[in-house]
This record gives sequence, C-alpha cells and structure tokens, in this order.
Amino acid sequence: MDLIRGGKGARGISATPGICGGNARITGTRIPVWLLVQARRLGASDEELLGSYPRLQAGDLINAWAYAKTHRDEINQQIRDNEAA
Repeated sequence: MDLIRGGKGARGISATPGICGGNARITGTRIPVWLLVQARRLGASDEELLGSYPRLQAGDLINAWAYAKTHRDEINQQIRDNEAA
C-alpha cells in the first residue's frame, strides 16, 4: 500500500511503510526524494543524478523536485535524520 501525505506534487512519488523507511521515493525504485534533494544541494546536476541512477528518467527528477517543493519540511527533516544516523 502506497501512502502519500498531502497529495500535492505526488505524481510519480510513492511512500510505503517498510520501504526506504516509509520516506517518499521515486515510484518503482528505492531512491528516496530526500537523497536526490541532498545531492542537488551538494552540487550534483540533474545530468549527474541521471548518470548515477540509470533507472531514473528526467521526468522522475521533475516529480521529485515538485514533491520536495510542496513537502519542504518533510524532506528537510528526513535529511537531518539521515545526517544524524
């Protein structure tokens, strides 16, 4: 069962308890949105991300950026949680 909180900006994004800690991820993958956002903040370009994650397509990144924009607090918390782990 996929669950997305809030619904906005969720196209192509899934969150499933027990997969990626229940964090939002690219549908059909185990690539969490927060990971992509953090990589982008650290200077990775979309082209570099697509090269690093061959299963991703440009549309997946568009969906991830839209989700992150509408769920900023959630994504920031997930990044903080990962840094603390």
